[in-house]
Amino acid sequence: MTNRNDDRRIEGLDFARALAMLGMFIVNFGVITGSTTNGSTRLIALQNMFEGRASAVFVMLAGIGTALMTRQARESKDPMLLRQNRLILWKRSLLLFVIGIVLYAIGWTGDILHYYGVYMFVAAWLIAQSKKRMMFIIGVILILSQWLQIQFNYLAGWHPTYVLLEYLDFWTPVGFIRNLLFNGYHPLFPWICFFLIGMLIGTLDLTNRTLRKILLVTGLLLVIMTEACSTVFIKMTTIHLLDVESALYLFDTGPIPPNMMYVLSNSASAIVLIVGSIYLVETYKNKVIQSLILTGQMSLTHYVGHVFIGIGILIVCQKLENQTLVFSMLYACCYFLGCVFVSVWWRAKHHRGPLEFIMRKWSS
Repeated sequence: MTNRNDDRRIEGLDFARALAMLGMFIVNFGVITGSTTNGSTRLIALQNMFEGRASAVFVMLAGIGTALMTRQARESKDPMLLRQNRLILWKRSLLLFVIGIVLYAIGWTGDILHYYGVYMFVAAWLIAQSKKRMMFIIGVILILSQWLQIQFNYLAGWHPTYVLLEYLDFWTPVGFIRNLLFNGYHPLFPWICFFLIGMLIGTLDLTNRTLRKILLVTGLLLVIMTEACSTVFIKMTTIHLLDVESALYLFDTGPIPPNMMYVLSNSASAIVLIVGSIYLVETYKNKVIQSLILTGQMSLTHYVGHVFIGIGILIVCQKLENQTLVFSMLYACCYFLGCVFVSVWWRAKHHRGPLEFIMRKWSS
């Protein structure tokens, strides 16, 4: 593999982050308005395509960013520099964890930030690991996660009537740990794999066009292979071995549960989107793309904002229940467009977004 040797900011990563954020808005506003199944077959399929994949891109980009930030420490193996980088990551992980818990406490149970903080905390210990060891760790986590899903009740803790909408014992020690590690929306096992795969990608020279072509082709092939294998495994096992529900549980590429096939398929599609974004920004950069880059650079601010402002608007307008998928998707796109305008206006006056500025100050 080729190491990265260029310190220029790769703006395609920010562009990909903006696209991932749009996908998260579509998923989150769909869930919060109860519209995920209230639409045409094509719209439901489109909604399902974003579910789980947008968040995976977001987490993988965080891993890439972590690898880029710690490159000097990783390559020099300087113990002092490694400690400094770990301290910065631990401070950032604590802030993200706290923000996420606050969001959860006020009612946003779909939060990803507190999980994200834990991924970063764990990953900080691994910044000096070799590529081979990182791949081994990822493999072990994937196998362990699949084993846990087979051995234990994945729906433990979830409300029997509002399954996957309300977690009954989140605020108890046992429930919190179970949710965090095993069966929350983005549990450490196996969701940290997206972060670690991102760290692996971040060690490569993403300015190298030949390497990017290899990543793009590999990602496309892996998506096709995992989706094809998923379909074949489900059909074959339901003939004599398993019922449909069990086969889907083990081999489907949807996010619930996040089995091995899900992680492989979504990692591959995330790589395709990220590499494609880098190509697009390098080839066709214009005012629209630049606006999306600025939006991606303020993703933390916009994520928190969509909970307070985006959902707040829905509450005021009394649009939280029984909405159509057309409504929730249009609302998500309009809200995202508003974020783009705010980003352009804010960045004309400030170097960083509000929460991005706080994050940097806190961890410096």
